[in-house]
Amino acid sequence: MRELLDDTGRGVRVPATVRRVVSLVPSLTESVAVTAPALLVGATRWCTHPASLDVVRIDGTKNPDVPRVVALRPDLVLANFEENRAVDLDALRDAGVPVWVTRCTTVPEAFESLTRVFGALALGVPGWLDAARSVWSAVRPARRRDVVVPIWRRPWMVLGRDTFAGDLLARRRAPSCCRTSRTRSRRTTGPRRSPVSTSRSSAAVTSPGTDRRSWTRPAVLAAQLSATGRR
Repeated sequence: MRELLDDTGRGVRVPATVRRVVSLVPSLTESVAVTAPALLVGATRWCTHPASLDVVRIDGTKNPDVPRVVALRPDLVLANFEENRAVDLDALRDAGVPVWVTRCTTVPEAFESLTRVFGALALGVPGWLDAARSVWSAVRPARRRDVVVPIWRRPWMVLGRDTFAGDLLARRRAPSCCRTSRTRSRRTTGPRRSPVSTSRSSAAVTSPGTDRRSWTRPAVLAAQLSATGRR
């Protein structure tokens, strides 16, 4: 048994050999699925990539079926400090399930976070991650082109600047024009006085001629950024 620290600095006891993983985050689900698919035994219903993913579904990211997750006997559950609720993660820990929480608000932090995830899974760093890191190391923030990225309705929510996706946008020459408070979430007033709030949550980024969903897919990340990152 290994005693490791996740992205939040919390100690997590992880078996030396990880054989069963449940993911509560779509991006982490695909990251594992394209690297070591045999490890995944459970994922949320929002985990739609890769299309061939055939695992037990444990409901949503915000309302996982905790008893079902426990019944899968995972060696490790992958979660995210923004995407998942603390009450659900605590319930899993109380049931004796190791939970690994990721946290990233910038592109470099995302690479480091994924490197730690694969370390916890006792896997080497996959080639697609090294390739993506190489591409992004050459991309720097450039001329501003402020944007607003709606990511939810009822209430309207828009992408905040101090988020992973906000940093990604800035590196693609289109920073979000919505600042967030120290809590990284606030409300303001939009057109026709409809409620608008900035959000900690990340959103997919669209490039001309590119399926927006593919930006969150590690299997194609390096190739697409190689094509778009040098424009």
